[in-house]
Order: sequence, then structure tokens, then C-alpha cells
Amino acid sequence: MFSSIGLTAIISMVSHLIFIYITWRVITTVNIDPLIRKGRETEARILIIFITILIGTGVSRFFLDFIQWSQDLMYLF
Repeated sequence: MFSSIGLTAIISMVSHLIFIYITWRVITTVNIDPLIRKGRETEARILIIFITILIGTGVSRFFLDFIQWSQDLMYLF
């Protein structure tokens, strides 16, 4: 029982990190320099990090939920 909970935790953590990394790679390809005010580069970078975490964890959560839902389908019948 506890090994199942631990395995789920590791899979969730790895999934979140992978999707955050993928999101970071995608967001860094977008040129946002024209949107950044002079002297506010640090705040803009922090905002990009927060947006990356938000999007990455949201996508990861969707995939983890979808996997869980597909496993729960066996209880339908």
C-alpha cells in the first residue's frame, strides 16, 4: 500500500519536472524583450519562471489525471 503511494509521488514529481522543463524550453523561444520595461528585467524573469511553473504543472496534472481516469475505467462495469 505505502509503496504504491510512494511510487505515485515519484511519478508525479518527475512528471511535473519534465513538463516544467518542456514549458521553459517553449517559453524561452518566445521573444518577450519588447514587452519588458527597462530596469524591470529581474521581475520579468521571475514572472516567466512563475508562468512556466503554472503552465507546466497544469499540463502535468492533466496527464496524470488522464492516466488515473483511464485506470479507473475498469470499475465502470
